[in-house]
Amino acid sequence: MWSALRGRRLGGLKFRRQERVGPYFADFCCRDKKLIVEVDGMSHDEKLDYDTQRDAFLRREGYHVVRVTNHDVSQDFEAVVRWIAREAGVPFD
Repeated sequence: MWSALRGRRLGGLKFRRQERVGPYFADFCCRDKKLIVEVDGMSHDEKLDYDTQRDAFLRREGYHVVRVTNHDVSQDFEAVVRWIAREAGVPFD
């Protein structure tokens, strides 16, 4: 995922990895668009309450959280990147 987001590769947006937002760390964060991308593995199946509280905090801070699974990334990477671009409101080439 980082290969598609780093270096302003996605619509010129600056994403940072493991960016601190309040008491949490976002997998990928674009502060300009207030967009957070979380890539969830199987371990998140057991952390639904934590993720719900975390997402609620991030929304209160004005962020839009996009969650994708490792499976989605590995099965159709281009579709995931296209979806993130659409959520960020930037064109996907």
